[in-house]
Amino acid sequence: MSELHVFAYGSLIWRPGFPFVSREPALLRGFHRRFCLWSRLYRGTPERPGLVLGLDRGGSCHGVVFRVAPEHAAETLAYLDARENPNGETVYHRRLLPVRLASGAMIRAVTYVADRAHPAYARPCPDTAARVIGAGVGQAGSNRDYLLNTLQQLRELGLRDSGLEGIAQRLAASPG
Repeated sequence: MSELHVFAYGSLIWRPGFPFVSREPALLRGFHRRFCLWSRLYRGTPERPGLVLGLDRGGSCHGVVFRVAPEHAAETLAYLDARENPNGETVYHRRLLPVRLASGAMIRAVTYVADRAHPAYARPCPDTAARVIGAGVGQAGSNRDYLLNTLQQLRELGLRDSGLEGIAQRLAASPG
């Protein structure tokens, strides 16, 4: 297998879980980052679901591209498929999409796009998203930490996401 590029837009930015050679900020067009998937495992429970990020149609998304050496490409894809689609459920579709690196180069990178036909797909308003995220806790930790860690990593890369920032402001303004 040849070298692999992985586009990260959520927790993969700050917790990739696979070996990589380098990482670089990048821009993906045609999709935007959104809390659009109910999480009943990683960031919530069946009784109190959380929300996780997905790439949804339209707009653009700043994130990070990881470059993975050829000798780690197959195991990285297997790891990502299992992480993004636990229990064999297809919540995300693996796609190979064109992204522009901060250096200006255009490459094709693997990324995971939300499945709009899956029952976990959601389009909550920002107030609902903030309420759900404020209460969600699952196997991977609190939904609040997931949001705040993602925002922190984006800021450290010099990137902004006004949608996530708006949810974080609502979260900070809400009691408890």
